Amino acid sequence: MELDNIDRKILTVLQRNNRLANVELAEEVGLSPPACHKRVKRLRDENIIVGDVSLLNPELTGNKLTLLVSVEMERDRKEIYDAFKRVINRSSEVKHCYQIIGNYDFVMVVVVPDMQAFEEFVDRVLHTDANIRKFQTSVSLRTVKTTTEIPLN
Repeated sequence: MELDNIDRKILTVLQRNNRLANVELAEEVGLSPPACHKRVKRLRDENIIVGDVSLLNPELTGNKLTLLVSVEMERDRKEIYDAFKRVINRSSEVKHCYQIIGNYDFVMVVVVPDMQAFEEFVDRVLHTDANIRKFQTSVSLRTVKTTTEIPLN
């Protein structure tokens, strides 16, 4: 699907605040409300917009510790990677997981309430996988920047 300038405006505005009423969104992007509604529906139907969420403050929900965990697998084999991805997708502590190229195979953002919860995650997920060669953990001191917005040029 090709995105025109109006689609890009709609997506930019919705990424900042998806709770805008259609009338407000239409006014901001310069469309009539019915035309705006039709475009948003098309963006959803075409899976350009894949979900709507509420972003929470992790510290206020009790999850005060953010860790970056790099994982190196024992071998470069698709079935090993796929098995690891299935386990990670079931692990609620993992907020982001990226398969990467470089010294490690995966890097994850893990958010937990405390170090004990992280140890439990390590024992349950990482220490039980015989295909993990090693992993390295870095502890975040503070969040400098976080965004879910994707720039649309």
